[in-house]
Amino acid sequence: MNKPLEGLHAALDVEVRKTRSSRTVIAAGAILFLGVSALASGFTLAARSGNQTALAKIGPLASQEGWAGYLSSAHQITAAGSVLAFGIVLSWMYGREFTDGTISGLFALPVRRTTIALAKLIVYAGWSVVVAALLTAALLVLGLALGFGWPQAAELEGLSRLLPLTVLSALIATPAAWSATLGRGLLSGIGLTVGVMAGAQVAVLGGAGPWFPVSAPALWAIAPGTVPPAALALTLAIPLVFGGLTLWSWSRLQLDR
Repeated sequence: MNKPLEGLHAALDVEVRKTRSSRTVIAAGAILFLGVSALASGFTLAARSGNQTALAKIGPLASQEGWAGYLSSAHQITAAGSVLAFGIVLSWMYGREFTDGTISGLFALPVRRTTIALAKLIVYAGWSVVVAALLTAALLVLGLALGFGWPQAAELEGLSRLLPLTVLSALIATPAAWSATLGRGLLSGIGLTVGVMAGAQVAVLGGAGPWFPVSAPALWAIAPGTVPPAALALTLAIPLVFGGLTLWSWSRLQLDR
């Protein structure tokens, strides 16, 4: 094995252990996992209750029954909350090196800093896929527990969109890694994530949502026919651009600035 691959393997091992033991990562994943499940089921139970106050708060979702309403609410909740959860995790993975003062020690390691930054991105991507798979499976089990019965073909297709929606939301949060690096802390990464979410809302209200990379995945999950495949593919440019900027920034890091 050549030295670059050895360095990447060592960095991956360290980042996996740090991520696995991080309370921030565990809490963010749990909040996303439990939040989406609880809110989606809560909306469903509220719609069943017939309570007019509850129905007014739910809005259009109240007119959808069974798997349709349940999955529609799950898509909207996931789209709204997952980007923030993933942004917090990325901000922690990169920003903590500065806030905890461990960044100086990285300069003494034989592993290149760009390799360490790449390992963080790889571990983050793997973690997001695991979270997406668990969330999708949990919502299936919860839907069965709510008495919807086994989903039909169209409903299974709707459920299957939840996994790529969650993964794409994780990719949308990639700018947080670059911002946390530039800001040398967690807050700058989280702040940019909030700004990205606000930008998505503005784009949707302005009618440019389907072609805006940040809002396209959510609109596709809720109504697939409204988002062209080419528009959805633009979302992949976000991790490529900001992942590259993050690696470049780590290659030029200096202790004094």
